[in-house]
Amino acid sequence: MTNTNSKFSLLRKSTAATLAIGVLAGSLSGVYADASAKHKEDHDDKDKNKGKSKIELNLNFHDVDEKEWKWAYEHIIRLASQQVFNGYEDGSFKPKEKIKRIEALVAAVRLLGLKEEAEKPENMNAKLNFKDFKEIQKKYPWAIGYLQVALENDLFSENDTSVQPEKPADRLWASILLVKALKLDGEAKKKMDTVLPFRDANQIPAGSVGYVAVAVEKGLITGYSDRTFQPNKPVTRAELAALLDRADGQLPENGNTAIVGTVQSVSNGNLSVKKADGTTYTIPLDAGVFVFRKDVKASPSAIQQGDEALIRTYNGKAVFIEVTKAVDAPVQTTDTGTLTEITYAANKIDTIKLAKIVNNATVTTTYKVSDSLVIADGALTTNKNVTVTIVNNVVTKVQILS
Repeated sequence: MTNTNSKFSLLRKSTAATLAIGVLAGSLSGVYADASAKHKEDHDDKDKNKGKSKIELNLNFHDVDEKEWKWAYEHIIRLASQQVFNGYEDGSFKPKEKIKRIEALVAAVRLLGLKEEAEKPENMNAKLNFKDFKEIQKKYPWAIGYLQVALENDLFSENDTSVQPEKPADRLWASILLVKALKLDGEAKKKMDTVLPFRDANQIPAGSVGYVAVAVEKGLITGYSDRTFQPNKPVTRAELAALLDRADGQLPENGNTAIVGTVQSVSNGNLSVKKADGTTYTIPLDAGVFVFRKDVKASPSAIQQGDEALIRTYNGKAVFIEVTKAVDAPVQTTDTGTLTEITYAANKIDTIKLAKIVNNATVTTTYKVSDSLVIADGALTTNKNVTVTIVNNVVTKVQILS
């Protein structure tokens, strides 16, 4: 179920991100729920309470069962946690619903980390030369900035004269969109003479063959078991989530980033994680935090010290945690002896040395100390008798003995 490329992409993105989740308006899809809400609020200035309404981030969609939607489950949750592809305010995701072109375009722009760019006033007020621009201004005014950015990033075909916002996004159109998002136009054009391995390859226009070839080669999309591609088949919301997440695994670093590091501890409702540069973050866990560990949904208590994890935050709390590399069950032991030496690094205890008598000889052992070391029943000084608790070769607790 896990998309390996996506996980590696997530690991590459190593700065903190804050999610801004908005309100679903009318029957508009969750992929652009917050933009729609923003547009609505901008026209509701007389109603101050609406402008202050607050919607909590929800990743527990009641219509996306983990077992029933095993093939798409992680894709859906990842995309929602990144605010690329949201659910609805009633707690649903509607995975079987067909996706519209306007929805797919907005999601692609967000996947590229260009949400803020799309929502700048100069882009929101752009005048676009599409034949159906007046219809877009009337029905989707909040999406104009996304279309402008999509144009700037060559997400449209050179021959597109209309957006056709409500037309279902089919498999061929979605494949071309994602190849363009990955900046693989040049590669696609070199593969226009590819002989595609599908029985219905004759249904794919000659000018699109290279795009399909690249999409298949990059693992963005596959054919069906009957060796068909079905280019004109509409894409569902669950399928688009899978396509977007696979594409995310092949994107360079962008604005959709997260905290990535090694778990130091999970206790008292907080997660402590150390980044590769040595900085440590302590992040409060949201009551509804969503955890993936070993490819399944898990509780926060399943997270182990030493796990490598990706954390996304909302309102200063961890709302999504994906363990990208899980450690085995912790090995816990104890040792008792006399504390003979304490070393420090960056104003924190780094190592301690214990001495004890074994077979009439003094044996000393040096232990690495956890950043979240617990000291019980006294101050930690040399020449004291102590019992230490060791988890995965790191001392997590020192008990001072009387």
